[in-house]
Amino acid sequence: MTDTLTKNSAIPNDAPEQGTTPGWSVAKPTAVLVLADGTVIEGKGAGATGEAEAEVCFNTAITGYQEILTDPSYAGQVVTFTFPHIGNIGANDEDQETFNPAAASGVVGAIFKADITDPSNYRSARHFNDWLKARNIIAMCGIDTRALTAHIRENGLANAVIAHHPDGKFDLATLKKRASAWHGLEGLDLAKEVTTGQSAQWKQTPWRWNEGYGEQEAGDFNVVVIDYGVKSNILRLLAGLGCKLTVLPAKATAEDVLSHNPDGVFLSNGPGDPAATGEYAVPAIRGVLEKDIPVFGICLGHQMLALALGAATEKMHQGHHGANHPVKDHTTGKVEIVSMNHGFSVSGKSLPKGVTETHVSLFDGSNCGLAVDGKAVFSIQHHPEASPGPQDSHYLFRRFVNLMRERRGMELLAE
Repeated sequence: MTDTLTKNSAIPNDAPEQGTTPGWSVAKPTAVLVLADGTVIEGKGAGATGEAEAEVCFNTAITGYQEILTDPSYAGQVVTFTFPHIGNIGANDEDQETFNPAAASGVVGAIFKADITDPSNYRSARHFNDWLKARNIIAMCGIDTRALTAHIRENGLANAVIAHHPDGKFDLATLKKRASAWHGLEGLDLAKEVTTGQSAQWKQTPWRWNEGYGEQEAGDFNVVVIDYGVKSNILRLLAGLGCKLTVLPAKATAEDVLSHNPDGVFLSNGPGDPAATGEYAVPAIRGVLEKDIPVFGICLGHQMLALALGAATEKMHQGHHGANHPVKDHTTGKVEIVSMNHGFSVSGKSLPKGVTETHVSLFDGSNCGLAVDGKAVFSIQHHPEASPGPQDSHYLFRRFVNLMRERRGMELLAE
């Protein structure tokens, strides 16, 4: 690999001892990434073995790799980390974001520049490579992630096949056909793959230094969460503000939601094409909107709410994935540094009358939030629970709780 990607017709079985990829030295590559345009990227395999089709994106965060790799919103994707050293703090049981235990992980695969080193962190409970294997995440390292990132920026999110075989034997012709034939994420409803299988209660509260997670003893508000792939820290922050949480599957109907007599309804993040998930989610959300109940959505939940209100969503060229994105809140005039993870977005121009754009990305001007005029209904595209700012956007959870407190005549929380 150099600064630009090259197309290799084959990987020779008699490759020299010195690898062809900077920072890697073995007899021959043990992992490849084959893009739909025929580009073949060679590397050193890590994590699980096997082959899988996926969309390749890049993430610019320099911390939180375990949170990223367990975020259900990454289902169907391979994450390329632009930060070179991933895995050197190991893995633990506390930094997991997957709510549904039946869903092994969010991502299909991961790509790193440097080899995974032994952990050096007091919270580490497991070697990162062992953790990748246990979660069936195919990984590769030792490649020029800058060149791959530049390729995605110039050409858009790439459909590909990632493969890891310790013996270094790959049928490149077949892998190229698979990569070019894969339909991609457009039209795919992946929320149904990561959602909970049945209703569940949640009581865990946010993590505290040297104490771990807490347990909610009592809650003030009955909140129903529609789970399209919810991250656990979203639930923790809501529980920490007094929300008694009931998590329902993605295909829950309005009747299912309203049967719990909620004080508020939360629409969660999740993966896939919002238009596909919207086929069953939109009617349910519209049924909820007919009632005077506060509604708050994040990420896919934001897109679902937009579709229910009559707006449109669209596929992005490279998506937004990272923890250093500036977003302006028009309601406060403040700029927040936020975490992003989405390859589809709400078209700001499509917002109907009576719906106001509240947040906008300062990178590209894309929509990042909306509110319904005169109603306690709002949503945002970014992830406030990921704490990249670190807590620039936590006020959004308090804003949701205040809408419920206002209806009870309770004193409002400071945002």
